[in-house]
This record gives sequence, structure tokens and C-alpha cells, in this order.
Amino acid sequence: MVQRVNYRRRLSYNTKSNRVRISKTPGGNLRYLHVKKPAKGPRCGDCGLALSGIPALRPREYTRLNKSQKSVSRAYGGSRCSTCVRTRIVRAFLIEEQKIVKKVLKAQGKK
Repeated sequence: MVQRVNYRRRLSYNTKSNRVRISKTPGGNLRYLHVKKPAKGPRCGDCGLALSGIPALRPREYTRLNKSQKSVSRAYGGSRCSTCVRTRIVRAFLIEEQKIVKKVLKAQGKK
């Protein structure tokens, strides 16, 4: 005969937030052990890639980390991945170059 086990919290339904696994105590009894949700971790806002250098934790756990562990020392660090930052910088540079070229062409046209 298998020992019956009851939930240890008030929520009595098998939902995503109420996942459990059976654990045997040192006294030989079976007990439910509530399992935490797996963390997805931060992702890039542009391409959706997982951000490297930042741990994958549940949202509340980030409050325990200090600032250097929550971001990367780079422009947009902790928000965008390095590839997207590079493309943003290159795009901005090319737009500025295009403006200069237009200005030069306009000046040459007036001569």
C-alpha cells in the first residue's frame, strides 16, 4: 500500500505554481516538496536572444543581486545583446555619414 501525501500549502489544485515532487524524510515518511518554477532569464529586447553574463533567476531573486551582477558593462548592457548594440552603433554612424554626404553634395550643387 502506497502512503498518501497531501499538499502542504493552501492551494489544492495541480497548477503551474503548485508543482510538487515526492520526497522521503529521514523518518521514513513521504512528503510533498514544492518545486520552484524554472527561471527563463533575461532576453534581448530586439532579437529575443538570451543575454550572456546575467544569471537566469526568478524576477524577485534579482533584488538580492548587486548592480554589477544584473548588467554588463557596455552601452545597453543588461537590455540588448552585443550584436544588436553593434548594429545600432553602425546604423547611427552610417546615418550621420549620409547626412554629411548630402550636405557636401548640396554645397557642390550651389557652386
